[in-house]
Amino acid sequence: MNARHVAAAAVAGLGLSSTALACSICRCGDPTFNALGKDGIALPGFKLALDWEEVEKSQGSLNEEFSEVLEHRTTLFAAWGPSERVNFFVRVPYASRDLVETEDGETESSHASGLADPEISGQVRLWSSQFEGDVGTRASLFAVGGVKTGWGDNDVSRNGERLDEHVQPGTGSTDWFAGLSGFYQVDRRSALFASAQYRATGRNDFGYRYGNATLVNVAYEHKVGARWDAVIEANFRDAGYDEPEGGGTRDPDTGGSVVYATPRLLFDAGHGWVLRASAQIPLSQSGLHGVQHEKTVWNAGVTRLFGR
Repeated sequence: MNARHVAAAAVAGLGLSSTALACSICRCGDPTFNALGKDGIALPGFKLALDWEEVEKSQGSLNEEFSEVLEHRTTLFAAWGPSERVNFFVRVPYASRDLVETEDGETESSHASGLADPEISGQVRLWSSQFEGDVGTRASLFAVGGVKTGWGDNDVSRNGERLDEHVQPGTGSTDWFAGLSGFYQVDRRSALFASAQYRATGRNDFGYRYGNATLVNVAYEHKVGARWDAVIEANFRDAGYDEPEGGGTRDPDTGGSVVYATPRLLFDAGHGWVLRASAQIPLSQSGLHGVQHEKTVWNAGVTRLFGR
């Protein structure tokens, strides 16, 4: 397998991170696949990736209470594999958020930036088929599990008062997640990817709890040249209501389901370097609870596979 094959998979990964008011910790897709792809994820040794993304979302009605958040997030991703069967991953994000809130005709803006919640996970290959003929058709199945820590900044204040939960860089809660992922190599130029994951959220020190989430993703990758690859993904997210405080109180304008289409391009720059870019476009938002609107999420990244 050469660097181009690894590059082809590096952004065929299943998903783009999606952070917003209704589900600030939900991830559409699999960030491990996003950074490393089907080949890089099982590659022994050390791997690095750096991603930048822009997310924008609004919640509520302009005639009542309305809020809009714009987030820019930079994430460092490190991976190490002692073998092809087992890999370990660490994600360290830095977030900058701007929140605009309007109520009774009055508008207030707030800004916060800092460490978001680091995430630690691992992956084990459960099954892999043998290569067939000269095409190299093969399928693999992986089990994934990990924890999103509450180590991010969640107590940013202004004038002695803590800022709104949705402008905080971190959630302040410890969350657990588990799922399955896999791929099928159709032929020399094409591959299919799939991922499903469930995330169970905790409550932070200020009583806020984001809704549990289920994420499902399917992607098709096709080589379009010696160095270029194209990917099209379908991303689905279903999240429960947020609970601003204990006792089961729900925020009616949070959670629900949404479907995205994510076209991607990647470029093999050589020597193990892969450049990536994508746009996650919301196709259906009718399943979101209350009044919410999600805009296109933009992502750009670079991956370095050492030893290639």
